[in-house]
Parts: sequence; structure tokens; C-alpha cells
Amino acid sequence: MRSKFFHERLYRGDAFIKQMGQLRLTVCGAGAVGSHLVNNMVRQGIISLTVIDFDRVEQHNIGTQIYTENDIGLFKVEALQSEMFRAAGVEIKAVRQKLIERNIRKWLKNADLVVDGFDNHISRKIVTEYCREAAIDCLHVGLSADYAEIIWNENYIPPLDTDTEDVCDYPMARNLIQFAVALASEAIVRFVMAGRKEDYSFTLNDLKINWCHRR
Repeated sequence: MRSKFFHERLYRGDAFIKQMGQLRLTVCGAGAVGSHLVNNMVRQGIISLTVIDFDRVEQHNIGTQIYTENDIGLFKVEALQSEMFRAAGVEIKAVRQKLIERNIRKWLKNADLVVDGFDNHISRKIVTEYCREAAIDCLHVGLSADYAEIIWNENYIPPLDTDTEDVCDYPMARNLIQFAVALASEAIVRFVMAGRKEDYSFTLNDLKINWCHRR
């Protein structure tokens, strides 16, 4: 019988599936970036995965995130936990808390890799600083209008928030999210396979991918 990772195994090999299975991944944020990235990762072999978010699913999330109308009102991490178990039999660890300086060590200290998918300056800043101090590899994925960036912690500067009352009130296309998550997923794969850290930026308007840094 063909395994659920059959095509990934054919393309990348058995060693890749084994490496992904050993990686302890923590994703900060279960919104547009986090929900789709988690979906990608569990379908590429990740089985040790923690997701941190304290928001509930709302109506306006349906167009840009993995959730359905049946999930409205549920905590995002718990809806995502259920969906990933149904999709791939993976039991992700759902942390229904706001990540702050007081608890960040508790939730990130055991990670091999952290992905920052937060949408506000303060949260991104504490993840950036903690991962640098603790020497934990960290990848940041950010979106704004038609622009996305995928940047490793060594070159990352947390952007300031926009001048809106709600940091979620900015234009964003679903296709931009899909491109950004695909690039972030490939950046993670290349890191796992060869230790490479590649930074990218992408603009939807002209469909241009920029290769910023490679280490």
C-alpha cells in the first residue's frame, strides 16, 4: 500500500521523510500564514508540531484561512488540531494562549525550528529576540497587500504596525497567501534537508520572486 507521503517520498527520498518526522516545529499564529503552513507541513511528514494562538475563528477568516463556516466561534488552534488529525492522522499540540515574554520560554524552548506567522509588531519582536538569545532557528513569514517576505531570523527586522485600529484590517489576496506559504514550506524543506537558509520576497502584482539571501 502506498503511504500518505508517497509522492513526497518519490521526489525527495526516504531520508527526507525521516528528517521531517524528527523535526520539532513550533508555529506562532494560526491565521492566514499559520493555518495553511501547518496544513502543508503535516502533509510533508511533520509529526511533532506545536501551534500557538489565542484567537477564535471569525466569519472574515473563511476567505484567507483554512477554516470553514462550521469552525466559526472555535479557537483556531483547536479547529486546526481537529482538521490535521482528520487529514493526516497527526496530533498537533494546540496552545490556546497569547505568546508573551512571560511564557515564551515555556512554549519555544524545545523547538528545533520556530515559524513566526504573527501579524503584529510586538509578537514578532518577542519571537525574534527570544530565538536569537536561545539560538533557535526561526523563519518569519509576513504579508502585506501584494507583497510577501520569507526571512530567517539572522536578517529579520520586525516591521512596525500599520496605522489602523485593527492590525487585521489590511488588504490581502488569497493567492498571495498561497504563494507565500509555498515559498515558506520550501524554505523549511531546504533547511531540513541541507541546512540552507534562503530568504525570499514576492510580489503578486508582477508574479516576481526575489531571492534575497542564501546561507
